[in-house]
This record gives sequence, structure tokens and C-alpha cells, in this order.
Amino acid sequence: MAVSPVILGPSEVSALLRSEDLIPRLEEALVRFSAGSITQPLRTIIPLEKHNGFFLAMPAYSPHDDVLATKLLTFYQREPSSSHPNHMSSILLFDPACGSLQAVLDGNVITVRRTAAVSAIATKFLKPPQADILCILGSGQQAVGHYEVFMEMFSFKEVRVWSRTKTNTEKFARTVRGPVRVCDSVKEAVQGADVIVTVTRSMEPVLFGEWVKPGAHINAVGACRPDWREMDDELMKKAVVYVDSREAALKESGDVILSGAEIFSELGDVVNGTKPALSERTSVFKSLGMGIQDAVSAKLVFDHWKARP
Repeated sequence: MAVSPVILGPSEVSALLRSEDLIPRLEEALVRFSAGSITQPLRTIIPLEKHNGFFLAMPAYSPHDDVLATKLLTFYQREPSSSHPNHMSSILLFDPACGSLQAVLDGNVITVRRTAAVSAIATKFLKPPQADILCILGSGQQAVGHYEVFMEMFSFKEVRVWSRTKTNTEKFARTVRGPVRVCDSVKEAVQGADVIVTVTRSMEPVLFGEWVKPGAHINAVGACRPDWREMDDELMKKAVVYVDSREAALKESGDVILSGAEIFSELGDVVNGTKPALSERTSVFKSLGMGIQDAVSAKLVFDHWKARP
């Protein structure tokens, strides 16, 4: 007999998805993906040219985790004053044994938290030994999500933030728990920073290699289209470049494609120890996000929901 799927909204997902549980699951997923034991095609992207947006589908299956899911999402290039969010998503979680739909989960909370958690994993392996200054370029949900996870996992002495709209930057500073230095320019925010997070909506470089401290680590999260960029050629070519998926980066990342930079390794191979973490070098982790990250996150939330007293 068919059973209606569970519907888990933002507040329920937020309460059930904790970093201390999520990060180990994501590390395992990254390792299995790079080892070739996860089935995950490149995301399907349908341009919505009439509405200046995109529709995407991101399916993934992991036999080891016994998880089958797909994320469906839309994102639009909207003005900051728009009343609609730029990104909206839902994750459909299936029972791999029979194909029934088990749950529909809010995908926005999962996307923010799993993306920040993967950046934190990359930072754990690739940051310089002495990392005191964190810089965040951007002030939206991803910026807040990265701040929360990074301050939980690392001991930064200073946090700097910049975004194109100063009122948004100041709102970010009021939103997060802890002192933040609001910067007037990217250069001011970046110079001397040990770890940099780029979570902008930029389609052209905003981060330039001449400003980046030698040995710094960059988590590049924005610019998810082959003709969009956040970083210039100088930075991409001097840095050791790590990615979540080599196949996806070579097709979807403008920072990688347009700079001609060489990809050194997938992050999963670093976590597994098959490729070195060259933490003494300037490094870039280009994060595009993967369906398996959403899938294991959704299953974690669903398992916690089922285990409730």
C-alpha cells in the first residue's frame, strides 16, 4: 500500500541537521565519490531565459549508504531589492529498495549547511598551519552558513566581510554571533587573510591574485556557470586547485575553464589520503556542490526524524 511521503520544512530540517553529524557523513561521501562508488550524473540545467533563471536537477545514488535522492532547484539573477529569493530547492528522498518516495525536504537549509560543511572540510585539510584571519566575500545565506560552521570548527582571531551592498554587509554583521570587521573593498578584506570564502553572485572576477597572501586558502563557492567567475587568472594559475568533482568543474566552472588552470585533485582524494594536502601552498577549493552531498544530508535528517521519541 502506498504511503504518503513525509514533508519536512525549513524549521524541522534546521533542527535535525547538526554539523557534528553532517561533516563525517560528507567526508565519507566525498571519498566514495572520488573512488567511483557513487552514481551521480552531471546536473541537468534548463535555462529559463524568459525569466532570467535556471532549473536544475541533481540526482545521486550511493549503494553503500543505501540512499537515493534528487534535488530540484531554481535560481534566478534578481536585483537585491527583489522580494523573491534567488535560490529555491526541494530534495526528494526515495527508498532505493522499492522506489517509493519517502520524504520531501526543504532544500535551502540543506544546501546552505552542506555547502559550508564541505568548505570547512576543505579548509581543515588545506588551510595554512597558522590561520588567524578569515575573510568572507558575500553577505547572503551562504555567507552566514559559512561563518557559523567556520567559527564552530576553527579559532580565527579576526573575521572580515565584504559585499557589494554595504547595508547587506552591515546586516550580516548584526546577524552573526561574534565580532566582524565590515570592509569597504575586497582588497581591504582580503589582504593578509589566511582563509578566504567567496560566496558572491559575481559573473566577473572580484578576487585578484595580487591581493592574496602567499599560502592562503580560498573556498570558491559562487560562479557556478561556465561563463561566470569570481577569481582572476593570476590567482587560479598560481594556486593549487582542488575541486569536489573534476568532471563538473571542467564543464561548469568558469574560474577553471576560462583561466585554463590545472586541477590538482578532487577533495575526496585528499580526505582519503591518496593525494596530498599542500597546505604550505596557496590553494583554491572550487566548490560546485554535488547531488550526493544533498542526498546524504537529506537521509541524515530523515533518519533523525524517524528516531524521534
